Amino acid sequence: MSGVIALLVGLSSVAGLVDPRVYAQETQNWATQAQGQDLGNLLAVIVLLVAARHYQKGSVRAGLIWLGTLLYLIYAFIVYAVAVHLNGLFLLYVAVLGLSAWTLIFHVGPLRRATPPFSRGLARKAAAYVLIATGILFAGLWLSELVPALVGGQAPASLADAGLGVNPIHVIDLSMVLPGFIISGVGALRSREHGLFWLAPWLVFSMLMGASIVAAMLLMAQAGADVIPPTVMVSVVVAASALAVFAHLRTLAPRTHPR
Repeated sequence: MSGVIALLVGLSSVAGLVDPRVYAQETQNWATQAQGQDLGNLLAVIVLLVAARHYQKGSVRAGLIWLGTLLYLIYAFIVYAVAVHLNGLFLLYVAVLGLSAWTLIFHVGPLRRATPPFSRGLARKAAAYVLIATGILFAGLWLSELVPALVGGQAPASLADAGLGVNPIHVIDLSMVLPGFIISGVGALRSREHGLFWLAPWLVFSMLMGASIVAAMLLMAQAGADVIPPTVMVSVVVAASALAVFAHLRTLAPRTHPR
């Protein structure tokens, strides 16, 4: 399944980057964000295939990274499927979304049962705090944009720039992803099984999503936009997430799952 997903994601990403017809109906801002996501998707494909190979060999650590990559792809392709004008890749977007979602659903249970205990220590706490801080940071950013607009009875300027009525990123983040960050981080600090299990996948998600945001900002910078402060901020989030997840996974006992 990882091979099929990787192939479809690679095709959609390359098409989005080289074929101007794919985002021809989007605003320049939204098309640039989509192409940044396309670049992030190519990185995710590499991570997915490497992690899947090691997971197939029995590595639970790789399985948790693989799970986080599937979370990222589900998120990304929800956005493609509902917030990009209908184009020739629509059914491909839906296929990636469905395959990624069902692959994750079928593997969460077995992987969760196979995951051995995590050791206590600084790495676990640091990873939990990174995840909680990231959730609070982005929730604050989105709410600082949405609340004044709602109070004033006007849509945020970012919606006009993107040509959207509602930004699906706000919806998914505020309803599922950012609460998931905070709940998992708090659960990990309290040694709850659900928090410890989801900590690594959410950090992988944060790392990949941050990388796609940085890619989009670099494309915007090429077009003359001043995006240095947010690029630096998100780059820090990417680096912190990467360091935190690998330090956290090192505390996992080296048990392999039954193949």
